[in-house]
Amino acid sequence: MFFEDGEYHSYDNAERNARKAFDLYEDGKLSQALVEIEAALQINPANSSWHFDKALTLDAINKFDEAIAEYEAALELNPNDLETLNCLAVDCTRTGQYDKAVSTFEYIQQLDPQFEPAYCNRIITYTEMGRHEMAEEMFYLAQQIDSECALCYYNIGNSLFMRGMYSKAVGCWRKTAEFEPLHPQINYRIAQACWADGDTKGAHEHFLAELRLDPGNIDVIFDFGLFLLETGDVESAQEKFHRILELQPAFAAAIFYLGELAFAKGDYKKAAELFEKVMETDPALPGPAYRLAQCALKKSDTQKAKSYLVCEMELAPSDASVWISMASMFMTIASTASNNHYERFGVQLCSAPKRFGSSEIEYAACCLESALQADFASADAYYYLGLLASIKGRFSDAAQSFMHCLDIRPNDVPVLKSCAEAFFAMGRLEQAIEKVARAEALAGADDRLKSIKRKIYFAHLKKRIVGFLRKLHL
Repeated sequence: MFFEDGEYHSYDNAERNARKAFDLYEDGKLSQALVEIEAALQINPANSSWHFDKALTLDAINKFDEAIAEYEAALELNPNDLETLNCLAVDCTRTGQYDKAVSTFEYIQQLDPQFEPAYCNRIITYTEMGRHEMAEEMFYLAQQIDSECALCYYNIGNSLFMRGMYSKAVGCWRKTAEFEPLHPQINYRIAQACWADGDTKGAHEHFLAELRLDPGNIDVIFDFGLFLLETGDVESAQEKFHRILELQPAFAAAIFYLGELAFAKGDYKKAAELFEKVMETDPALPGPAYRLAQCALKKSDTQKAKSYLVCEMELAPSDASVWISMASMFMTIASTASNNHYERFGVQLCSAPKRFGSSEIEYAACCLESALQADFASADAYYYLGLLASIKGRFSDAAQSFMHCLDIRPNDVPVLKSCAEAFFAMGRLEQAIEKVARAEALAGADDRLKSIKRKIYFAHLKKRIVGFLRKLHL
């Protein structure tokens, strides 16, 4: 009898732990709630609803893998619980286990075809899989059960946004706001879609609406700052970035954009200070080292510029134009290091390939290869590859790269000039003449074209004289 009394007392304690966990969860004290629900489960691990509650708490702190394990534990005890199955499928989507998510949703559909969340949440699963037609099918099935589901409209809006159908996404998200005015970040999503669709007035209105509801949301403030920057309201953008730093002083991206604003104003000293602070705060953020390299070059500090550029290369930026810009800076450093006084990036560099530092040229080549990996149709990348090949005296490769560039930009006069010089260096005078003629037709003659023409003229003259002398010798 004593044993039974102790057992009942223990189970009573477990119930109290579970109730306390619920109250703590409701108050947002998630770590404490987790301790209490775990204490309850230690006493009675066979309670499926407590496993479910623990999973919900783990979801709230973004521990989705652990939550999945708890949902599965709950399902071992209660295999056909629709809410548990639905939450499991949602977490499978969150963790990229799409096949498992779909199969779980389909199982729910078999158990209860009228369970609307099995269709509503599957919209997101199919959206993340890129199966947008199936996402729309799920939306229409859900609509037949609940035509006023705010989450359905929100989820299909995400699918439309991903496909670039911004105005339709806005329409869906407005329906979400109509059915659920306080749906999390709904004004923020509408603002993003309006911005992407070119509706700056609508974007501005909804950014402000979101911040009125949640004035301390750093993500919204940051995006609003970028929007203001893009629309030319620099002063307001700067104020938003400063506001972020008041809330979170180590927010590296805000510091970076304040550096960008200083750089744009020509205050390179202030810009460099801010970019260095970014590198201290978040060394993995692309951009600051690149800008610091530009600041160093403006002070003719080529060694520091090179060091910063190498740092930026290690971060592997995704923008082809950044890679091309870095290649051009490496070429500038190489030119400076060899006391080369030729026109910057002019094809005249061909005449003195040995005077360039090899490591800078190799770095430049690596940057251009990365640029083409990011954008295979980058005309600038082909142009600079042509210049590098010319520097190395590989004029056939140079001509090929210049021709690739002209396939993309047929009327690019500087490229036509460089191509003409490459063909001339190869002795292919007819092709050189043709490129000179095209450049002259587009932009008229200049000193560089006149110089190329003179070289071609004397080359032709030399060829005729050599031929005449050979005839005399015969």
